[in-house]
Amino acid sequence: MNEILLSIQIEPLEEGGYLATSDDLQGLIAEGRTIAETMEIAQDVARKLVESYLEHGDPLPPKIEAALQRKSHKTSTKIPISIAPELAAI
Repeated sequence: MNEILLSIQIEPLEEGGYLATSDDLQGLIAEGRTIAETMEIAQDVARKLVESYLEHGDPLPPKIEAALQRKSHKTSTKIPISIAPELAAI
């Protein structure tokens, strides 16, 4: 399973709740009561949109295509680790 990072924008709605959209994936619109719920719905909508592109043989949006291409290569990143203060003084 390939996993990519998708940029989304989340904004509060006047009537309450939140709205998520993405400049990278046209058609992604998700609404939820909380930010966490909105993000979860946005993930589901994004997955379904990309699956639809693939099932119908449509070209993927450029940023999605580029992200999938990068996944086929070795990736380097940094991760944070916590070290107890008494051990860090060594």
